[in-house]
Amino acid sequence: MPKMKTHSGAKKRFKVTGSGKIKRNAAYKRHLMRKKTKSQKRRLNRDTFVHKSDLKTARLLLNI
Repeated sequence: MPKMKTHSGAKKRFKVTGSGKIKRNAAYKRHLMRKKTKSQKRRLNRDTFVHKSDLKTARLLLNI
């Protein structure tokens, strides 16, 4: 049986923390920035965690 390959798109987008949580970048930071407030743009700079409902899918893609 060959080894399972990690999903290439997922390994670029997610990082696994030491406690096993999966970090991701915030969405809505790519374009149309002029209409967003400074505080909103600052908040979107921070990393966030994958939601509980998407965790199973993310783990399957990352093979963890």
